[in-house]
Amino acid sequence: MLGALRRKVATGGSSASVLGKSLQVIRPSVSASRVSSNVGKEIMFLQPRGIVHVRNFSHLVLPGSSAGLTKTRDVISSIQSETIMQKSCKAFSSGDGDLVDAVVPFMGESITDGTLATFLKKPGDRVAADEPIAQIETDKVTIDVVSPQDGVIQEYVAKEGDTVEPGVKIAIISKSAEGAAPAAPAEKKPEKAASKPSPPLESAKEDKPKAKVEASPAVEKPKAPAPSPPKRTATEPVLPPKERERRVPMTRLRKRVATRLKDSQNTFAMLTTFNEVDMTNLMKLRSDYKDAFVEKHGVKLGFMSGFVKAAVSALQHQPIVNAVIDGDDIIYRDYIDISIAVGTPKGLVVPVVRDAEKMNFAEIEKTINGLAKKATDGTISIDEMAGGSFTISNGGVYGSLLSTPIINPPQSAILGMHSIVSRPMVVGGNVVPRPMMYIALTYDHRLIDGREAVFFLRRIKDIVEDPRRLLLDV
Repeated sequence: MLGALRRKVATGGSSASVLGKSLQVIRPSVSASRVSSNVGKEIMFLQPRGIVHVRNFSHLVLPGSSAGLTKTRDVISSIQSETIMQKSCKAFSSGDGDLVDAVVPFMGESITDGTLATFLKKPGDRVAADEPIAQIETDKVTIDVVSPQDGVIQEYVAKEGDTVEPGVKIAIISKSAEGAAPAAPAEKKPEKAASKPSPPLESAKEDKPKAKVEASPAVEKPKAPAPSPPKRTATEPVLPPKERERRVPMTRLRKRVATRLKDSQNTFAMLTTFNEVDMTNLMKLRSDYKDAFVEKHGVKLGFMSGFVKAAVSALQHQPIVNAVIDGDDIIYRDYIDISIAVGTPKGLVVPVVRDAEKMNFAEIEKTINGLAKKATDGTISIDEMAGGSFTISNGGVYGSLLSTPIINPPQSAILGMHSIVSRPMVVGGNVVPRPMMYIALTYDHRLIDGREAVFFLRRIKDIVEDPRRLLLDV
């Protein structure tokens, strides 16, 4: 509007042609210098909602005219053209500067893409900066896509189930207070109004395709039942209807677990050896010191820390179990990172307790509890699951009596714990009930011989049955 007004002033147009209505005369004459000095003054302040303030308009006089103008309020009230107002508002409304993109974050060194699992917010919802709006499911963990700034979600540009890469835009967020919510109804109303006069034309066009669509099934319906009777025979079993089955796509985590376990079977020459452990002394140690342990360290004393310490001692006595084959070489690790298998609702994850040989019972329990909580909540990071030189899997928490665990590549062995069952055992020539646990070691027979595997499992049995060995290192 400012440009139009200035062009009219420059060409000497009348006030009526500029404003659409005659203006009152308040001065008999004004000099040309007065006109030129006031033409450049500010006329209006426009915002996306409209005109909010007007000033310095009463001194503007058009060239070639002896008439002045009334005050701003009278002039604005005389303007009745809504199209001018709308165009002015659109020209000054917030554009790309008000919109920001929410993109897929970096997902890890070994992860190149993920699946857009679910949206946590809906278009029109208000979000705060760094608030999760969607979840990306990868081969290992679930990653949140967060809002870069405070605002309102205007729209999603990706769909659930899409494969996305780091840096891909999935949502547009408006930083303004109103956001997309008030704009949506305004845009929908004209569409509805414009669509009302069109039904007669559209209905005439749609009638013809409908007739064709209805005619084609009528011809195909007799053909469908015709071939079905010959296919069925008296000896063929009757299958349940498809309506009683559900087909759901595998999650990326489940696909990754399936691939790694099958690769493990195809790559390793796996062999499993078993032994049994008398849990009497470890259970007594736990019972005697559990209250003092919680009071001092703020965490409960469990059996897992005892088995981790036993595994560390066994790995130090049999370093080949902590090694791995790499091509034609054997890599011996001078550190011990114990991976703990944790079952979650989304699948199996294996967080790592790093430098376990430097930890005491309390530090191990705290680390395991923290990692297990993160794994269950889905907040565990990829770095917390990377690496690991040996794995412990405790199927006993689910009631497993005996199993043969599968090696977690690229490691060379895995220890399986099972449930504690009271069984009759011969102790000192007498048959007494004892809390017994079966333990299993699955190892890569290409690298580890049966001798080292049996000695390794025997060392774990000795430590668990008599934890005092850890103090004496015997």
